[in-house]
Amino acid sequence: MLAAAAEYFADQGYHSAGMRGIADSVGIKGASLYNHFTSKEEILYAIALKMTQVPVEEHLLVLDEPGTPAERLTSLIDVHLRHLAVNRVEHLVSLRELSALNVEHREQVLEYRKYYQRRVRDVIAAGIRAGEFDNADPLRAAVAVLDLMNGVSWWLRDDHDIEALVATYVDYIVVGILRHRPETEKGAGGTTSRR
Repeated sequence: MLAAAAEYFADQGYHSAGMRGIADSVGIKGASLYNHFTSKEEILYAIALKMTQVPVEEHLLVLDEPGTPAERLTSLIDVHLRHLAVNRVEHLVSLRELSALNVEHREQVLEYRKYYQRRVRDVIAAGIRAGEFDNADPLRAAVAVLDLMNGVSWWLRDDHDIEALVATYVDYIVVGILRHRPETEKGAGGTTSRR
């Protein structure tokens, strides 16, 4: 239901959409739609919540798994991009129409986004402390990482190779933005030299 409603919002624009049109796009009668939602704002909120709450509750679990910061961030990139690939239109609608949410709903969505960003920042900071990432600003790096990943929603299509996309974005983020410094041979005095 939410996916069909998101498609309708994407095609018609949120402000032009009406409950009858949403019901038609979902394939149910208008009265039945009102059994689930009392307004189109509630539908938009459900879409935006799905695109923020689910990642917080499910994706961030990979950051608590064993492994180096680079390994855990690589796992997050993988689940994040796969989720966007499956829910691309819902993600676009939730980004584009955020201002249409009432204040309370908008704040809830933004709190999930801020929490997600903090968790990404924290794993980047851990990588910096460990000497694994060569980046001086974990907050700005986290913003850059998330902006880069979320940006795929604007151009990604069903025929894109998601495996190649994930591999490319791991390289862009871990090697490019964070300047990953993998361990190589131990130099004189037991220090790790850079490749």
